[in-house]
Amino acid sequence: MKFLKLDLTEDATLPFANLSGTILNYEISGTGTPIVFVHSPLLTSEVFFYQKKQLAQHFQVITFDIRGHGSSKASESPVSIPLVAEDIRMLLDHVGIEKAFLCGYSTGGMVVLEALLEHPERFLGGIVVSGMSELTDVYNKIRAWMACHMTGSDLLMKLLVKAITNGNADNASISRQLYESSQSDTPDNVCTYFQQALSYTCTNRLGNIQHPVLLIYGQKDGSFHRYANLLHEGLPHSSLYFFKDAKHQIPVKSAAKMNDLIRLWVESLEERQTERGLLDLAIARQLNPAMNGEDSVGSVDRSLGSE
Repeated sequence: MKFLKLDLTEDATLPFANLSGTILNYEISGTGTPIVFVHSPLLTSEVFFYQKKQLAQHFQVITFDIRGHGSSKASESPVSIPLVAEDIRMLLDHVGIEKAFLCGYSTGGMVVLEALLEHPERFLGGIVVSGMSELTDVYNKIRAWMACHMTGSDLLMKLLVKAITNGNADNASISRQLYESSQSDTPDNVCTYFQQALSYTCTNRLGNIQHPVLLIYGQKDGSFHRYANLLHEGLPHSSLYFFKDAKHQIPVKSAAKMNDLIRLWVESLEERQTERGLLDLAIARQLNPAMNGEDSVGSVDRSLGSE
């Protein structure tokens, strides 16, 4: 498998793209195979701080703020999963990239799946981190509903931002960075993005996705295990890994392991002559030899130890 490589000066920044109905803030770091990262509601592209820092040594890392989030302008249209997927297609056109991998965190995973379905020719594969094709459990549906309604009050919005950014941070500095980047989020756009988590589903179309898809989840993120298994069963070409002792907030709190897994998985896609299950086991052994010995051969899901 050959990947398009677009060489840019390391850590180059191309800050704004004028798209249909909004202006997106984005950043490109590193060189090599492109990977576009998609954040969840209320957060911004800063949640991928460690991906920009670490994966840019191997790939061309592209991050952007979704409409009405961070430094991107408010959207004239309600933020929807298909709209964000279309924005990514237009952003790739804007920067001159023919094909890329797409990585989405939490609700951003819905964007990944929608983009693979609607614009299959533009993507090399997908990476879903703590994501889902639909939201059906009562606990997380209530959380999304409450978050949307909290955006209607300035005070509650600030409390919501503080809670979500603190929950996604691994230290005080990252917490401040995430919090400050979310200060200009547009409440209406944040709310409609949360609403999409409640209404969107592509579960019955998963079989149409022919791209390779990497699925990454935390062992302690129990309410999302159903979504991990649903995707693994529905996607024709998926690899599923669980991180030991990890919860939902993998991009920051399990960054090193996530980044190593992405690198090894992308590299493994060139090994077309080897069975996918054997490649997945080889990756698991490299990341954690002690937990993935010969007795793991019969397991489809790969459990990876702590960092």
